[in-house]
Amino acid sequence: MAQFTLPKNSKITKGHKFNAPEGAEDVKNFRIYRWDPDRDETPRMDEYEVDTKDCGPMVLDALIKIKNEVDSTLTFRRSCREGICGSCAMNIDGTNTLACLKPIDEVKGDVKITPLPHMPVVKDLVPDLNHVYAQYESIEPWLKSDTPNPEKERLQSAHDADLLNGDDGHGPAACILCFCCSTSCPSYWWNGDRFLGPAILMQAYRWIVDSRDDATGERLDQLEDPFRLYRCHTIMNCTKTCPKGLNPAKSIAEIKKLMVARQA
Repeated sequence: MAQFTLPKNSKITKGHKFNAPEGAEDVKNFRIYRWDPDRDETPRMDEYEVDTKDCGPMVLDALIKIKNEVDSTLTFRRSCREGICGSCAMNIDGTNTLACLKPIDEVKGDVKITPLPHMPVVKDLVPDLNHVYAQYESIEPWLKSDTPNPEKERLQSAHDADLLNGDDGHGPAACILCFCCSTSCPSYWWNGDRFLGPAILMQAYRWIVDSRDDATGERLDQLEDPFRLYRCHTIMNCTKTCPKGLNPAKSIAEIKKLMVARQA
């Protein structure tokens, strides 16, 4: 009978426990994934008790408090703290989201925090984004125009601007490349080497529908591939998990419609 064993670094063990200080009024337990590539140890889940009365309301506030006051070795990314940069994307309570936008009191029981799934881990909660950034570069995310540069800005109608921004501000141009959607997509887990994933495809759509761009045909040609676009099976995990309320699945569907239209 065949026997299967997980790779060594896939076996998560129980880690250290850091208790809240005496006199803590409202204690919340945070279970956080820890892994250091410089140490010959398997990943572990450390536990930190945090007094939420002495902490900001978001999960990122708790992480910063833990790093500043309890365990300086904890490693994670963060920057704007306002849901704009996408740096603090991680899996919290089983859902990919931004730690700066996730209220602590939304989580019942322990707060379990792990890196974005199905990506190599640099350290602790920091995923390796080199591959997704290379995919982003492959779609050439910049304006391509054959017309001479105007003396001022390139103008758009309100309708054309809405294709990018959405009439509610939730259009494809609002994507912050946090990659919560791509790392929640089973098709991307299985085919991430060739399938571009929802985040990159939404960015591709943003340039395809930009009325100021003259390379629509070229951009569609680049996506005409059995894997780059068509590995999307409309599972909708991407739309469900997006912390900005965007709809990557719709953008992908619109690209497919444009593919059909130009072949008609």
